[in-house]
Amino acid sequence: MKSKDLIIANIKAALNKKNISQRQFADMLNKNEVAVSRWLSGRVGISSTSIIAINEVLGMDITIDPNANAGLKRTKTGQDVVSKNYAIILAGGVGSRVGADRPKQFVEILGKPVLAYTIEAYQNHPEIDGIEVVCVKSHVDYLKEMVSKYNYNKVKWICLGGATFQDSVYNGVQNLDGEINGRDVVMIHYGAAPFTSAKIISDAIRVCHEKGNAVSATPCFQLMGSNDGNDMSRNWVDRDKYVQIACPQCFKFNYIQQLYEEAIDKNLLSKVEPHTTSLMYLMGRTLHLSYGDQSNVKITTKEDLDLFEGYVLMKLHKEGKIKVEQ
Repeated sequence: MKSKDLIIANIKAALNKKNISQRQFADMLNKNEVAVSRWLSGRVGISSTSIIAINEVLGMDITIDPNANAGLKRTKTGQDVVSKNYAIILAGGVGSRVGADRPKQFVEILGKPVLAYTIEAYQNHPEIDGIEVVCVKSHVDYLKEMVSKYNYNKVKWICLGGATFQDSVYNGVQNLDGEINGRDVVMIHYGAAPFTSAKIISDAIRVCHEKGNAVSATPCFQLMGSNDGNDMSRNWVDRDKYVQIACPQCFKFNYIQQLYEEAIDKNLLSKVEPHTTSLMYLMGRTLHLSYGDQSNVKITTKEDLDLFEGYVLMKLHKEGKIKVEQ
C-alpha cells in the first residue's frame, strides 16, 4: 500500500472506530469540512503539519501500518512477525560536573563503570533485542574492552558521538538505518542513567507500541516555586500540572528518523535545549507518558555518584551478595 493510501485508510479506520463523523473531525482540526473531504478522497495531499495535528487528535501515528501500533509487522508472505526493541545508549558526552578525571559514564562504582550498569539494565531485560552505544571517541577502545569483559552480547553496534547531544542522537539513529526495521522500537537512554528499572523499560515499550512514542515521567512530589533570580522565589507553582521527564525515551524507528530529518531541514537542532523531548516540544509533537519513579535519576553531580554507590550496595544486600554488619 502506498503511503498516501495508507494514511487515508488509517484515518478512516480511526474515525470509524472512535465513531467520529467527518464534520466532527474537521472541527477537531479547525478545518473546513470540504478540505477534510478532499483529503479522505485522495484528491489533495496532506501536509506534514496537518499529519502532526491529525496524529494528536486521533492519538495514533497515521503514517505507519496499524499492525505496528500493536507491535506487529507483516512479511510479504502475510505472516505476522513481532517487531523488535533496541536501546541507543548515549555515552558521547564529556560532562565534568562530577569533578572526575574522565567522562562521568566511565567513572567506576565498586570497580565497575557507571556505563556498565546502564548497559546491564538492557542486557538483562528479556524484551530487548539489541543495544547500540554512541561513544565519545577517546573511550571507544575502553568500551570495546568493557563489552568483552562483561560479555554484553546484546551490544551489536558502537558508533561515535557528535559535538552535541542532538548530533550524538542523530549519529546513533543514522547508524541503525538499514540495520533495523522502521516499525521497530528504539529507546534513547543516557549512559549516566544507571538507576532505570526493568519495570520502567517494559512500560515504555508498551506505551510506545500503543501510541508511537513514550517517555518515562514521574509526578513532581516536591514543593515547587518560581526561580526569580537573586536567590528569591515569589510565586507558587502547581506541581500537579507538571511531570519530571527522564529516560528512556522510546520511539518507533521511522518516527524518530522523520523527526530528526525534519528538524535538520528546518535548522532546528541548534535552537533547542539538548534533548529529543525538547525538540519534540519545539516541533509541536505530543509526548506520551510511561511509568517512572523517583529513583530513576541521571548522574550529574558528585553527590549523584555517592547516591548510586549506595543504591548498588542496597541491591547487592537484597540479593544476598553482601552482608551488612548489625
